[in-house]
Amino acid sequence: MRRHGEQIVRGQHYKTRPGVYAILPLATRILLTHQAAPTPEFQLPGGGIDPGEGPLQALHREVIEETGWRIARPRKLGAYRRFTFLPDYQLWAEKICHIYVAHPVHPHGPPKEDGHSAVQVDAALAQELVASDGDRAFLTQFLQV
Repeated sequence: MRRHGEQIVRGQHYKTRPGVYAILPLATRILLTHQAAPTPEFQLPGGGIDPGEGPLQALHREVIEETGWRIARPRKLGAYRRFTFLPDYQLWAEKICHIYVAHPVHPHGPPKEDGHSAVQVDAALAQELVASDGDRAFLTQFLQV
């Protein structure tokens, strides 16, 4: 599996943390989430798969939490991994990031997760804004098809 992001810190123990993330095309735009803290950044909506939860359940939950939108017809594009420190959890993690494309159906309300806002941006601009190298690689590949 391809690796993106930071270098591995030698001697550091990493906990495996699977997660799901969505590319959400809206005509010529992409629906992203903007996270205000700990560092302001644009992201593909998504996050960790909770214990007892399946990937698709997590995908639907995370997209609603971070954008307020409901989605339909999710299709897996692939996965990558990255090694990082997660300040919200005080955890060194090997993130296994499963990337899906799904169709945003309609907004259900505002994002439920504090510090997140839904943002629709032009597809080309989305490639520049997405902070994660791995997410950006999948978004670029998706847009070239």
